[in-house]
Amino acid sequence: MASPRLETYCCPNRDAATQLVLTFQPKVFCGVCIGSASLSLLLSILQLLPKQGQSPRKMPKASSSTTILLLISICDILGGLGIIFRSTIWIGFPDFIANISVVNGTDVWPTTFCVGTAMWIQLLYSAGFWWLFCYAVDSYLVVRRSAGLSTIVLYHMMTWGLAILLCVEGIAMLYHPSVARCEDGLLHAIPHYITTYAPLLLVLVANPILFSRTVIAVASFLKGRQGIYTENERRLGTEIQIRFFKIMLVFVICWSANIINESLLFYLEMQPDINGSPLKNVRNAALITWIIMGVLNPVQGFLFTLAFYGWTGWKLNLKWQKREIPWESMSTSAVAGNGCPSPIGSSVNYQNNIPDSRKTTDAGSQQMDEALSMLSEGNIISDARLPRNSPIYQGW
Repeated sequence: MASPRLETYCCPNRDAATQLVLTFQPKVFCGVCIGSASLSLLLSILQLLPKQGQSPRKMPKASSSTTILLLISICDILGGLGIIFRSTIWIGFPDFIANISVVNGTDVWPTTFCVGTAMWIQLLYSAGFWWLFCYAVDSYLVVRRSAGLSTIVLYHMMTWGLAILLCVEGIAMLYHPSVARCEDGLLHAIPHYITTYAPLLLVLVANPILFSRTVIAVASFLKGRQGIYTENERRLGTEIQIRFFKIMLVFVICWSANIINESLLFYLEMQPDINGSPLKNVRNAALITWIIMGVLNPVQGFLFTLAFYGWTGWKLNLKWQKREIPWESMSTSAVAGNGCPSPIGSSVNYQNNIPDSRKTTDAGSQQMDEALSMLSEGNIISDARLPRNSPIYQGW
């Protein structure tokens, strides 16, 4: 699981609240983390592998949203590997882990392991949060026709730049002046907790707003394209809305326990004696949410693949497939929803003879159709959803 308490535990003079949760049944907790992360890792990879009878996902080159979805899954998979590695060492080498608590110890490897694995987990999950925010931004920009493939470079710069900057800044302030001599008290650790939870809270607040604006923009586009809002257009808008809802539902389920747990631990830290009997219920609630975090944080990766793609099945297709020629892929994808072969030669010749302005309009409309298809879980827009002047029909 991902928590700023993992970094705090590396300090020999860690606070009592961190000591409470990280020393509570550590083998059971690490076993839960390994089981949850391993299951999520295997199922996530299974979801992403090609399946028999399933055509490869082809999305418009003008949108970077599909790349972002893949990067979110990769961050979750790598973060899960970090959880598995840390938990395995924690269970298998208790003497090695015990040296983390030694003040002025000569062996630096336990502390290096503690800090390194904690930063590994935090960085990747934080990057996943930023990528999820970028997905909400890109979905809105795609519908507004303001995004393209080039924006993925900006998303990379923002995501990895902010994730690394906040992680390093939080760690530097937490371990000032050094890991072996962390400052006492709560105030010096607050910047670390802020940098950890800032991207999480950003997704919780900003993504629902961006998703709702995207749904409104989709409805406006569908109404304006044909002048009416038919049942097919309404169904497409509902599919997109449900997809956004599933993404946020997974995020809230997997990370609500972290916010509750951190609030409880902060409350305990502000008490003069956290072991007092009046605080028994608070301690129990903190320990319960700590275990829940160990289950839900790693499983986010698999749940996100379900929200992104649905269940893709068990039958893998590991056969090598010939790479399609770019212009051939563009022609065949245009009629994928009809299930009919495309007369490529005549389609290309026809496109070469139409005016450039019409080409531009048709290309923009086709990109919008494909963008809407991407937002609705890859369901190709049917003929009933397209006007007769759509580029889907232009090649016939």
